[in-house]
Amino acid sequence: MPPAATGTGGATIAVLLIGPACAGKTTVARHWAGRRPVPTAHISLDDVREWVCSGFADPQSGWNENSEAQYRLARRTCGFAARNFLANGISCILDDAVFPDWPVVGLGGWKRHVGPGLLPVVLLPGLDVVLERNAERSGNRRLSDEEVAAIHGRMAGWYGSGLPIIDNSTYDVETTARVLDEVLARAISGAPPA
Repeated sequence: MPPAATGTGGATIAVLLIGPACAGKTTVARHWAGRRPVPTAHISLDDVREWVCSGFADPQSGWNENSEAQYRLARRTCGFAARNFLANGISCILDDAVFPDWPVVGLGGWKRHVGPGLLPVVLLPGLDVVLERNAERSGNRRLSDEEVAAIHGRMAGWYGSGLPIIDNSTYDVETTARVLDEVLARAISGAPPA
């Protein structure tokens, strides 16, 4: 059964799926969006950042003013796209590695660009899981184990934030998408996170 059948149903919503590298954000977001009974777009910040072909400032080479500027531009572009989809009755799910302790790459920017109705959810599997998934990656999406561990450690700051957190360490993509939809349904209804 698609996750939306009992969860968010036909609601037009904007979701921000937060998590460390290799948490499964993009895969889960795409899966969830593709199985809703209403039009839903998936907007990946990494994909938009990589629209820059010549002069791409890869944050893996060091966070600097160029990588920060390109990140901010990509976030604004994603926010504009999300607002445009929402204005036309199309839900959207965005994914990004948002840090709880770093305003430049923080939740506030997303809420400014998408709007106050944005529903953030944290996807946070165990470190062993993200390291295993990272080992299967290639190209510029593969990070060093040290970098993955550092990013994962910073994500622990979301505990106690009040945001819903899904530990998908033992879930497959379908189960994670179903749990995400249940979490979002609770958020829409105003019920506290489980």
